[in-house]
Amino acid sequence: MPLPTESGRPVLTTNIVVFTLRDEQLKLLLIRRRNAPFEGCWSLPGGVVGTDEDVEANAMRKLEDSTGLSGIYLEQLYTFSAPERDPRERVISVAYYALVASKRLQLRTDADSEGVGWFSLNELPELAFDHAQMVDTAHQRLAAKLDYSTIAFQFMPELFTLSDLQNVFQIILNRDLDKRNFRKRMRAMEQIRQTSQVQKTGSHRPARLYRVNNPHEVRIIK
Repeated sequence: MPLPTESGRPVLTTNIVVFTLRDEQLKLLLIRRRNAPFEGCWSLPGGVVGTDEDVEANAMRKLEDSTGLSGIYLEQLYTFSAPERDPRERVISVAYYALVASKRLQLRTDADSEGVGWFSLNELPELAFDHAQMVDTAHQRLAAKLDYSTIAFQFMPELFTLSDLQNVFQIILNRDLDKRNFRKRMRAMEQIRQTSQVQKTGSHRPARLYRVNNPHEVRIIK
């Protein structure tokens, strides 16, 4: 959507940092820009908020345009308002981040983009505008919330092992965790429940499968 450059008023936009776990890596969704400025560069999905549109509704709409999904976890992150962040005019962006299980994804492109793809957080291309700062802020928020919420469960399939869950934490934090302490903590949270099913992998002892008690919400753990 083109910016209303003749209004003289600040333009309000949204941007969404969409995280998923794929190939044992934390990855995010990027869109290659079709138009100037930063034509041909990769950027975060988002767009101009309409005069009759709620900001969060805009973010949800742009997210669905990019992923084909609705009803996934979305959280407001921060407002980016540096005066020179957009070379065209004064643009204020309300950033969000979203978490998506990779098996649910069906990517799309919209009229303002010429490509879409997943990129490892450790191997990002140069990003347009101040989107690199948005990504860094979102990753810090995600990592911090692992300590006091159930946010990691948004990445989990319906059934999973405790090793699968620990791997999610380790990928996001980019460090190893003690297996015994991790399992003790997860059981103490009382946010997952053991099922009667097991997962068999080669000659290893079958691993018990778990499921999340409240998979559609993120709870704060006191």
